[in-house]
Amino acid sequence: MAVVLGTSCGFVIAAPTDDPAGVTHSPEDTVACALKVTAPAGNNKITEIGWYCDNATEAALFYVGLYSHDVANDRPDVRLGVSSATGKGTTAGWKKATVDITIVAGTIYWLGYFIGNTATATAGNYTTDAGAKTDIKTGQSALPNPWSASDATYGRLFAVYAVYTAVTGGTCKSNIPILLNQNLFGRI
Repeated sequence: MAVVLGTSCGFVIAAPTDDPAGVTHSPEDTVACALKVTAPAGNNKITEIGWYCDNATEAALFYVGLYSHDVANDRPDVRLGVSSATGKGTTAGWKKATVDITIVAGTIYWLGYFIGNTATATAGNYTTDAGAKTDIKTGQSALPNPWSASDATYGRLFAVYAVYTAVTGGTCKSNIPILLNQNLFGRI
């Protein structure tokens, strides 16, 4: 088994629950990681972002977020949304935080996460994939904004996911078209 796009990383309909059984990546403490992904079809929003902690370590805070795409440099750009500081606990497994970020279908984004410092290095999980792109920035204290230059780039699928859900449309309650019509006919 390995980290799989659409199942244990990237945009997903349901949060993963099983160990992705990829390769251990350590250390991830004070490192901001971002995985390049393309938004699914439809009118959607992200409700949760999570990452896989491959080992039991001391308690620390983490942040997850979403970045726009810097087309010129093929890296994360501006942070579009971020979670509040969330405790990761001391066990291995999936760590998640609630967010509310609207996404545009077919748009390239970067799913980011950051873990605070722990005495025992916290490890993540990945699968090598030549078509994938993950960038990292070392020595961080949170998810940077803007991202700017990356310290390293990998052809890897890091185990970071975003649960998305369809945004349902509402009824338009604007009177502007009616007022414009009335104005055109001189009734106002």
